[in-house]
Amino acid sequence: MTSRTVTLLDVARAAGVSKSTVSDALQGSGRVAEATRDRVRAVAEELGYRPNSAARRLRRASTGAVGLHLPATATRLDYYMNLAFGAVERAQEDGLDMVLLAPSGAAGGRIASRVDGLLVIDPEAGDSAVPGLLDAGVPVVTGERYLGPSAGPSAAVVCDNAASLTALLDHVTERGARRPAVLAPSGSSAWATALRATARSWGLAHGVEVALRTVPFAATPAEAEETTRALLTADPAVDAVICAPDGSAPGVLRAATALGREVGTMGGGGGTGGSNGTGGGTPPEPGTIARPGPGLLVAACVDGPATRGAEPPVTAVDLRPAAYGRACAELLCDILADRAAPDTVRRHAWSLETRASTGSPG
Repeated sequence: MTSRTVTLLDVARAAGVSKSTVSDALQGSGRVAEATRDRVRAVAEELGYRPNSAARRLRRASTGAVGLHLPATATRLDYYMNLAFGAVERAQEDGLDMVLLAPSGAAGGRIASRVDGLLVIDPEAGDSAVPGLLDAGVPVVTGERYLGPSAGPSAAVVCDNAASLTALLDHVTERGARRPAVLAPSGSSAWATALRATARSWGLAHGVEVALRTVPFAATPAEAEETTRALLTADPAVDAVICAPDGSAPGVLRAATALGREVGTMGGGGGTGGSNGTGGGTPPEPGTIARPGPGLLVAACVDGPATRGAEPPVTAVDLRPAAYGRACAELLCDILADRAAPDTVRRHAWSLETRASTGSPG
């Protein structure tokens, strides 16, 4: 049936079901058995069925726009800006405008009247705006799963955040680290929760005590520097620091330099660190720079300009934020066009970029 447009009736006849059953199966609504739903979708794909977007908009009084809700701290983080651009680009390909919602959110009913669907990125279980967004009466796609209670189904695009931190911990261990530390984000997002849990479980599995410190979700370089200085001063045996928040790695590097820790090597040195390889000794006076001492490996959970442009460049997980934003918008577009069920979950790939901060070639 490639010479003309394939209709719902064509799919119904081929699948041996009613037209209404086909509609419910493709939209993920109604009481349709899972086996029937799968068969209808398979037949629709085989016939090349594509929903009539114009007709769908008329039926639903479509606004031609979708909403984007980002964490309140997103405006100063490179990761979320790239994600937003990717989402906007993909939505436009389906003729949809993107509306950036205020961090405080709005009443679900008002939002539903302004947009056809919603993207809710890194939703916090403690964010009072999120429940209303998820129950606004329009399709919702979350970037990472929402860990709080939700009345309606929502689709999601997820990364394996436990695997990415595991890869970083394995990497610094392979490079010689024996006492790693993780600066994990606070908050109740799936990303923050997974990183804190993984730091603990990895340590238990490997018989290694991971020094876990909690920092703000969007910790600044200054906050990361303060936490790292306190950590390395109190626990000089730490020989690797993995920082989670986007853009915070330069603060870790500044703290290492101030304390005489040579980034990117496990070799011991002189200076205030002593010669016993443990990193012990007396910290330098505030405002002074110590001579190179025992090595320190540094890595980050989010890649970006701050990690790539640091000196030395910092090993990091590339979460591909623009592609992630596209993936979230694409799933929402597919749901709106009846190409995907409203509870679909898709996975997004990341990569580990090894650089000089862990003694690896760039």
